[in-house]
Amino acid sequence: MTNPRRKRFKLLRTEAQLLIPLAAPILAAQLAQQALSFTDTVMSGRVSATDLAGVAVGGSIWGPIFLFLYGVLLAITPMVAQLHGAGKTDETGPLVRRGIVVALPLVLIAILLLRNVGFIFTLMEVDPQIAAIATDYLKAISWGLPALALFFLLRNLSEGLGLVRPSMLIGLASIPVNIAGNYVFIYGKLGLPAMGGVGCGWASAISLWFMCGCMLLTIWRVRKYSMTHFFVLAKRRGTEGATQIIRLGLPIGFSLMIEASIFALIALFLSPLGALAVASHQITLNYSSLIFMIPLSISIAITIRVGHAIGRQRFDRARLVCKTGLLLNAAIALVTATLTLIFAENIAGIYTRDPKLIAIAVGLLTLNSFYQFSDAIQVGAAAALRGYKDARVPLLMVIFSYWGIGLPLGYTLAMTDMWGDPMGARGFWISLIIGLSVAAVLLSARLHKVGRWDQDGVSHQ
Repeated sequence: MTNPRRKRFKLLRTEAQLLIPLAAPILAAQLAQQALSFTDTVMSGRVSATDLAGVAVGGSIWGPIFLFLYGVLLAITPMVAQLHGAGKTDETGPLVRRGIVVALPLVLIAILLLRNVGFIFTLMEVDPQIAAIATDYLKAISWGLPALALFFLLRNLSEGLGLVRPSMLIGLASIPVNIAGNYVFIYGKLGLPAMGGVGCGWASAISLWFMCGCMLLTIWRVRKYSMTHFFVLAKRRGTEGATQIIRLGLPIGFSLMIEASIFALIALFLSPLGALAVASHQITLNYSSLIFMIPLSISIAITIRVGHAIGRQRFDRARLVCKTGLLLNAAIALVTATLTLIFAENIAGIYTRDPKLIAIAVGLLTLNSFYQFSDAIQVGAAAALRGYKDARVPLLMVIFSYWGIGLPLGYTLAMTDMWGDPMGARGFWISLIIGLSVAAVLLSARLHKVGRWDQDGVSHQ
């Protein structure tokens, strides 16, 4: 091995040693957040396939709204990271307070949408029993939206500073809260009526308020956050305002919502095919979401590290972070894909005892294993671009990949005879592999270009 190669390898290894410890608590926090959906899926599935399908269809509406709100407020992370890297930590708290102003109208609109979704289920010809469960589930969980928005803002403040342990601990603490809530509301304990799948919505809403309260208390009481001046209302505005949050956050929010909307539409398109088709898709999607937390956590760490490097004007370090992060995500995807192929039947058995449902889910999990590599690359590249505050062009790339290629191809494969016999859920998962691969190529190319621009001192915003 030549000296330049040895030097490059050493630099990559050093950066990996910084990224992994940063990503590990983020992963724990993400898994804890995902555990809300996981426990909802498992515990409602133990009641009946109809309850599981109702939660799945409700989740297909909740997911895009959740991710849009998360995406818009995710703009806080790179903005805080760059301010912190530039030595302007005292401006981060006022920035997050302005984020509350941005979040408030979004929360109100989201609540209205969640409480008036019946026409969508009617339009998509969703089974009336499934639609009834999904409607009440969404009304229940909507009570947790204000807490969710504030939690996102405070969590993104903390992570932008590189303080990732609090969100991990709070997320882990929320798991037993959600399980206990599910037990009480789903099965009718403590004198309450048994609500089935609808009870998952009430349990999740309570869990969100618990997480918000814990995060707010942490920012207030822990000394490390005093330098942010979040509670110092007289603090000057600083260089970043609500307009900058909106300009960066809206493209991120739309990008995440577009990706999630494909899964939402798949669940709705499959609903006329019956509970087994929807439930098998939900099992695969839920497992995929759990696995996705690993590359997503690395990606959030990439955003933080890139933001800090840009704030310090260390563009060479930013490019090294990007390269190391993408290599880590690729290696992780190879491992998780292999394990998915080997243990597909065991994975499906965690969610259900129905042999027919297991058989269908195994086929979808096999397809999912092939899509994990492209998914890991595209989420890493998108996160790196957020660290550079580059979001508008990536949004166009996501629209083209998912809506221009993935969804039309998936519908024709799954629901029509254009390519042969309709494939059902399998057709949609095949199209997801193709759409994500296109997104991975386009976003990686964009990242390479943005890195070159920064090297040359050219703005890309």
